[in-house]
Amino acid sequence: MAKASRPGSAAVSLDEAVRAVRISSRRRQVLDAAVTVMQHTGFHQMSMQALADEAQVSVGLIYKYFGGKEDILLATIIDILHAFRDQLAPAMESAGDDPVARLSAMFRRYIEIVDENRDAVVLTYRESRTLDAQGREKIKELEVETSQPLRDALTAGIDTGVFRVVDVDLVAFDLLMIAHGWALKQWHFAPAYDVEQYIVVQTDLMLRSLLAHR
Repeated sequence: MAKASRPGSAAVSLDEAVRAVRISSRRRQVLDAAVTVMQHTGFHQMSMQALADEAQVSVGLIYKYFGGKEDILLATIIDILHAFRDQLAPAMESAGDDPVARLSAMFRRYIEIVDENRDAVVLTYRESRTLDAQGREKIKELEVETSQPLRDALTAGIDTGVFRVVDVDLVAFDLLMIAHGWALKQWHFAPAYDVEQYIVVQTDLMLRSLLAHR
């Protein structure tokens, strides 16, 4: 016999869900503002008041969600790494079983995420050295975790004879660097390529170097 719901339990659950969405939205608002401010001033010169003004919140509200500037920087970097981690595998799975299609779809999605978060990617490279040892170690762990779907796709292609035998770890990180290059060298590539053209050209170069039978 099913247990009857306690009176008001549904309302409590709804309130908790609304609260969680509100907190997530506020955090996102602060992190987006932090990227904008740090792009202009750098991490060390960013003041909490400038951040609050950009986010259109109070300084007190920022401290409600974050311990301080270092916490905000770490959260900003982790946020972009989580986007890579969470979206690459679904992109690969949606491409079906063909190793070439799976790797190409994942590589495309990686560059698209970089394009959607160019300022945050640049900030990650520029300011990550500011983090303490524990923060830097966390970033390293997430970077390795992020590249795992690429390793899996490369390994599958090698095992089936579609890709030639390569150093999977090296190639996976090469592909990450190519993707990041769209943000880091945007000033150089933008006059010649849009993001779609960059993806097509880089994918072609990638496959030419990997395919066992061209």
